[in-house]
Amino acid sequence: MAIVGTILQEVIKKKKNSLEKKHLNYALQQETLYNLLSKSKNTEFGQDYRFSEMLKSAGFVSEFQKNVPVFDYEKLYTAYWHKLLEGKSNITWPGKIRYFGLTSGTSNDSSKRVPLSRDMIKSIRRTGIRQLLSLAELDLPPYFFEKSVLMLGGSTTLVKMEKYFEGDLSGIIASRLPFWFNSFYKPGIIARERDWNTKIEKIVKKAKDWDIGGISGVPAWVQILMERIIEHYNLKTIHDIWPNFRVYAHGGVNLAPYRKSFEKLLGKEIYYLETYLASEGFLAYQRRKDGNMQLVIDNGIFFEFIPFNQRNFQPDGKLVENPEVLLINQVREGEDYALLITTNAGTWRYLIGDTVRFTSVKDFELIITGRTKHFLSLCGEHLSVDNMTQAISKLSELLNINIKEFTVAGIPYERLFAHKWYIGTDDKIDSTIDFKNLLDKTLSELNDDYAVERKAALKNVIVEIVPVKAFYNWLKMKGKEGGQHKFPRVIGNQYTEWDEFTRQFLN
Repeated sequence: MAIVGTILQEVIKKKKNSLEKKHLNYALQQETLYNLLSKSKNTEFGQDYRFSEMLKSAGFVSEFQKNVPVFDYEKLYTAYWHKLLEGKSNITWPGKIRYFGLTSGTSNDSSKRVPLSRDMIKSIRRTGIRQLLSLAELDLPPYFFEKSVLMLGGSTTLVKMEKYFEGDLSGIIASRLPFWFNSFYKPGIIARERDWNTKIEKIVKKAKDWDIGGISGVPAWVQILMERIIEHYNLKTIHDIWPNFRVYAHGGVNLAPYRKSFEKLLGKEIYYLETYLASEGFLAYQRRKDGNMQLVIDNGIFFEFIPFNQRNFQPDGKLVENPEVLLINQVREGEDYALLITTNAGTWRYLIGDTVRFTSVKDFELIITGRTKHFLSLCGEHLSVDNMTQAISKLSELLNINIKEFTVAGIPYERLFAHKWYIGTDDKIDSTIDFKNLLDKTLSELNDDYAVERKAALKNVIVEIVPVKAFYNWLKMKGKEGGQHKFPRVIGNQYTEWDEFTRQFLN
């Protein structure tokens, strides 16, 4: 019934146009903070920091910044959030928190329990609908809007604790989708499955019965799923079974290292749309096909930004006392900032751990450049995840190989320092190619500080080539297979264990 798709397409265009009439500016952020303070003024947190008095001031934003400290997870959990897990109400947000999202984490980090209020779940749903409406920007045929969407995330079977439910954010959201979306949503009841491999097997078997138009999920796991479907049905590309697959919404990690191998699985061009859906909220999404992600500044989240530099952060990524904090109307393009969020889930001036860089201040567009603790600066080289990803992508193109995963460790070396890289690829690298020096040269071209330190304290670069399965087997061993989980680009305090683990895969 193509007419249904045509009608849906027209509805989406009209709703999108009505949304765009709202002028995006800093006033929306002021309004957001005012509403957050007003709603939570009678909570324990609101009383402790005198929100009622703050709201009486014309300069309530500056009063908020002056009187409410910056929190990280441990600080907020110790002071307030542990009470939420005990079932207490009105602590950092009105009412009782029934759902907690387990942070996706990496193999280095234990998962944290982040509160998800009813207001936050509604906000995430609203932003998801906005992203759906943004599809009107794309050149999609009417019939696309009748196709199914495959959401490859965590289990929708939540873990029932004594006072609350917990699970991956993707699973919590999928379990609470609006009724009208159920006819489009896949994998349906398979999403309840907790075991990742069992879930993949069931999806593969059902794949022939579905007409998928869009897919969302972490690149590594989506790629693995498509490879298994192609292998199971003896196909050339995923489009042989899903000819109407046109849109892939991805997030969690930079797509660049995966894109080359990802596109080998495709029979047609598709649209890639990046999303910034963290455990703490839906922060941004790509609205235009040729743009970057745009912050959602009018849906229950107030943003602040800490310049990511030596004045504000110690070499180990820890925040200094009294850092410089900027508002969204004070940031500049091309500079890296650590992100602070205040939300309608009861997170207050919360250091989320990501670093971002604005590509358009006017349109609030940005990219994620890394993590505050996932960078290397042993001796002043200031090597960011963004630098690493760019270098790996360039080498992948130059050498025509698929590098699906990588990680790097900073290690002691001859009384000074070295970087040890683990490159995950199943392609053979020509023995005549000096991969180490190519990587070193590329990083030096991307980062002046790195180039300087390579002549001083950073004495060596060491490279190990390991099969891709080493990375995924490690995640499985750590109980972090599938869903939102991803391998860290910087391997920290588990370096020794990881290095020992990889030896079984080396020739």
